Amino acid sequence: MRYLHTNLIARDWQQLAAFYERVFGCTRVLPERHLSGESMERGSGVAGARLDGVHLRLPGLGDQGPTLEVFQYSHNAEAPAPPANRVGFGHIAFEVDDVVATRDAVVAAGGGVVGTIETVAIPGAGRITWTYARDPEGNIIELQRRDPQPT
Repeated sequence: MRYLHTNLIARDWQQLAAFYERVFGCTRVLPERHLSGESMERGSGVAGARLDGVHLRLPGLGDQGPTLEVFQYSHNAEAPAPPANRVGFGHIAFEVDDVVATRDAVVAAGGGVVGTIETVAIPGAGRITWTYARDPEGNIIELQRRDPQPT
């Protein structure tokens, strides 16, 4: 068994995919997906389901690593941007070299800030500097840098 992908439903799959490529270095795994028909309706439970999108290889895990699947339905059910403490899947996290610079890149690319940048010492794990941000569609992204525990 292995972890395969996480799906993200977008308002505009092309713009959101471009954001993750530009800011986090994700790479497209072709072919693009254009899916419809009875099997998609039955499998998704959505009448008239038609999806378009792409898989993005997440950085740092090689050519066989998991992907972020960015799809857009022809008719999306709208929802407000989730708070960090909403029950269910909460965020996607990236380990970065510079939390401040990456947060600035997220904002420059149309995203936003959720909270402040914090540093916490975790015994046995080191110091973790982290923050939450939002992609251009409001999904939460954790940016994290780990510094080893001093010996």
